[in-house]
Amino acid sequence: MEFSARVPRRRLGADGPEVPILGLGSWNTWDRMESGDAAALIRRAVGLGVNLFDVAHHNFGPHAENAVTDLIFGRAVREAGVAREDYLLCGKLWLWDYPATSFAEQIELSLSRIGTDRADSVVAGDFLGELDIRSVVTDVAELVRAGWFTTWGVNNWSAADLRFAREFALAEGMVPPAFAQLKYSLARRSVPEGGPYGRLFDDGLGLQASDVFEGGILAGKLRPERKIGADPGGIRDRIRASYPEAERVAERFGATPAQLAIAFCLTHPAAATVLFGVSGGRQLDDNLGALDLLARHGDELRPAVEGLWIDRDVVRPDASWGTDAPERG
Repeated sequence: MEFSARVPRRRLGADGPEVPILGLGSWNTWDRMESGDAAALIRRAVGLGVNLFDVAHHNFGPHAENAVTDLIFGRAVREAGVAREDYLLCGKLWLWDYPATSFAEQIELSLSRIGTDRADSVVAGDFLGELDIRSVVTDVAELVRAGWFTTWGVNNWSAADLRFAREFALAEGMVPPAFAQLKYSLARRSVPEGGPYGRLFDDGLGLQASDVFEGGILAGKLRPERKIGADPGGIRDRIRASYPEAERVAERFGATPAQLAIAFCLTHPAAATVLFGVSGGRQLDDNLGALDLLARHGDELRPAVEGLWIDRDVVRPDASWGTDAPERG
């Protein structure tokens, strides 16, 4: 069914901008389309109000892939004839090579590859081990002052590290991180729905849900051929095994599993945007059907999918990057 309404907007955290509740990711997405198809998809998405695009330069640390998806996106936007003021761009600042590769170097290179001189928001990437959070906050604040972007968040940080960053920024008169981009799905809920992040959300932090399809598995592509995200807790096989139940629940509501996955994430009280990747207009329209599902059955979704929570008691709510398993009794 072709979607015709405009997508609603929510505020990205208590002090953040208004953003569409659905946004398009870019990892291994734009490079799976012909250029004309990508331009058509962007025109249609922007026309429907899905005008938030999460686009990163993937060539750092474990993402040293020399990917060109950002270059393709930039060309497609120009071919689509979409003006810069008509879309929101969310970029990334990677921590794998930081501070050897400064944030200033990263943002200048990333935006030049897309073909623009500013982002609207950025996400400070995930990390393992120790990090000088004060330096991260200070360096991000310098980029805000320089006009590269206005809002920033973090990607899969522990709640404790994020709270420290917010408190330090506020104490020093700098812009604090306004949102967290977290792995969040029917299967992975322990961190976004745990107590540590819950207290941050109560304090006004916004949530940007990512990897909501588990690399396509929760949308029916049980054996993705492309590279997909990390598997905190080692539960991916269990997620595959749970897919028939996701189909049954979705069918009960007259929806697809992909629509169920998106609508579920939007029931989180702090969720501002759900990010997903698509490779064509038909897939975009199908995913937008999640909004009808949310409107019709929003109050019923959480009880219906309770049995699909796979990382419960596997990943600690206070974990960083979701990689720490709980202590076993």
